[in-house]
Amino acid sequence: MNTINTRFNRIGMDMNTQNQAVAPFHLSALARAMSFAFLMTLTAAVATPSTAFAGEGHDQVAEKSEIPAKSDGHGAEESEEEHALKLTAVQQALAGIEVTRLSEEIFSLEAVATATLVVDRDRTMTLAPQVDVRVLARHVVPGQEVSQGDPLLTLGGVAVAQAQADYINAAAEWSRVKRMGKSAVSASRRLQAQVDAELKRAILEAMKMTSAQITKLASTPSTIGSYQLLAPIDGRVQQDLAMLGQVITSGTALMQLTDESHLWVEAQVTPAQSENIRVGSEALVRVGDRSIKAKIIGRSHELNSVTRTEQILLSLENIGHVLHAGQFAELYLPNAIRGGVILPDAALTRGEDGDWQVFIQDEDGFEAVEVEVVERQRGMNLVRGLTPGSTVVVSGAFFLASELAKSGFAIHNH
Repeated sequence: MNTINTRFNRIGMDMNTQNQAVAPFHLSALARAMSFAFLMTLTAAVATPSTAFAGEGHDQVAEKSEIPAKSDGHGAEESEEEHALKLTAVQQALAGIEVTRLSEEIFSLEAVATATLVVDRDRTMTLAPQVDVRVLARHVVPGQEVSQGDPLLTLGGVAVAQAQADYINAAAEWSRVKRMGKSAVSASRRLQAQVDAELKRAILEAMKMTSAQITKLASTPSTIGSYQLLAPIDGRVQQDLAMLGQVITSGTALMQLTDESHLWVEAQVTPAQSENIRVGSEALVRVGDRSIKAKIIGRSHELNSVTRTEQILLSLENIGHVLHAGQFAELYLPNAIRGGVILPDAALTRGEDGDWQVFIQDEDGFEAVEVEVVERQRGMNLVRGLTPGSTVVVSGAFFLASELAKSGFAIHNH
């Protein structure tokens, strides 16, 4: 400012000199006013940028100071929310994400036995009429899912017609005898008529005719000679051997229906492995990439003379019918010494620091949690560091890890 004032003083002196040269009198009031206005204009022009820059710096400081200071607790909560990935049900299906609820396990990855999935004999029915039948029509195909009461085959033949006729006659005789008074017919005759009707009815039931079909047959004799074989349970058609026009001898299985919602597991274990086996306890069955808990329902208590192993039997729920009888499996037996959670390789990924991590699903979405891998065997992992009851991702964890690594990249339904 001193420099500017000096320049202004020089300008004023030069103007005074010029004015003195032009006229022998001093600056008039108008000249002094113009000089003062010119001086103030230059001063404002030079001072304005400094003021503007100062204002900008103040605004920047003010903007920074407006960011609220977050406490450690609050900041941690927001950090977790930022790292939680939210996906819709459709997006989870497209990414192949599957979750399961955890519970503390006592399975050993070293105590492994080979196993085979078989049908649940309590939920399987073989259809084998007890008379000679002829296949007149087919209504299903092998492997088809059917519901109870659905038609499977139309059967007929000479033996069928004879059995149906015998029942109609026996039922009519029993109906006549029942209407007669006790004085008109002896007790033995009444009993004979009843037994004969029940016997002929039992033959039709052995042919796999239903009660409704038998009742209808007695009122409409014109249907003699054929009947529809109906599904007695909900299940899948298996071991279908019936061919059109084929005559099947009595007792030959035509097909088998199996409810695949439950399966049995047959495994061979060594005497050392069978020491920890208790009927009613749980074991872990691995089929491919799937791991399912099964309940031990029986053991043979007898060693095979060739393999020197004992057979144990387990029952498992087959939700969605994803498993099928005949598949091979691995059985992980209980071990009370080492505890933890058994997870497949697909559930584990590496975090940014190289440690193992899994993804837990909660109300905020999917969040990564570091875990300790205690033991690894054949694609299975004994893991510690998770809270029992948590919902963990067992398939699709790599997709979630990729999305998390993108640091806020929006997840879209592609």
